[in-house]
Amino acid sequence: MSAQKTPQQKRTPHPSGQQPACKLSEKISAGLYLVATPIGNLGDMSYRAVETLEEAAVILCEDTRVSRKLTQHYGINTPLLSCHEHNQVERIPQVLEIIRQGGAVALISDAGMPLISDPGAPLVLAVQEVGLKVTTVPGANAVLAAVSLSGLNSTRFLFAGFLPTKTGARRDDLVSLANVPTTLVFYESPNRVAETLADMHKVLGNRTAAVVREITKLHEEVVRAPLAELAEKYRDATVRGEIVLVIAPPEAQQEELDVDALLKAELARGSLKDAVAVVTARTGLPKREVYARAVALEQGKA
Repeated sequence: MSAQKTPQQKRTPHPSGQQPACKLSEKISAGLYLVATPIGNLGDMSYRAVETLEEAAVILCEDTRVSRKLTQHYGINTPLLSCHEHNQVERIPQVLEIIRQGGAVALISDAGMPLISDPGAPLVLAVQEVGLKVTTVPGANAVLAAVSLSGLNSTRFLFAGFLPTKTGARRDDLVSLANVPTTLVFYESPNRVAETLADMHKVLGNRTAAVVREITKLHEEVVRAPLAELAEKYRDATVRGEIVLVIAPPEAQQEELDVDALLKAELARGSLKDAVAVVTARTGLPKREVYARAVALEQGKA
């Protein structure tokens, strides 16, 4: 493990030049601290988050190059140690040893709350299972920010993370979510946003949705429109930055959709299997009924 700081190391002042009204104790207690970091604007780092990173024995992070920009900005000298998808299990014995010796370990992601579509779950579980302290220092989060900015129903929502990169698997996932009666939230790569929006329109219908981009950054943008319009807008667009897609819940009138018309349109575009899957998701009807109708249409008996 990298060299650890001594508890007596001097605390670096907050960049604003002001001191928090209520400071942490001079040395935080032993344990694992899940610390939120900014999702774009470095000013969104909380006083408690800065102090926790200063007082920790080590900071676990996805990419030390990314996190070093944050720690340098705040004058934090705590050692950084990589903890990503491929080595997180290997870090467990080291982390447990530091905590047992009375040290604090901070876990951060490249941006936002740790463990939200990011590594770290095995580490948290391991520390909890041996009865050691795990706590959080909450803060910026792209999911919550995007739902707020979208203007869509935020009473209930489902965060579904990243969709699969391959078209077939992505559509299968969307089919499984089509009848969930809540707002849906996804992360997406700017390189795939166009094809994802097209698949969403195909599977979910023409729901209202929002493309929320570059949250808290200089070019923050929210584009809200029906999925058909969004799919067309982004079809040939060059998109940059971090993307969150927020999709409105299904319409209550979906049972009134013309099943035959939907099936004919989907059969013209693809296989019987895909047509049945899409129309079942769109209408909420039993799959066997949709399948029987699709077979009849294909055989010219309808």
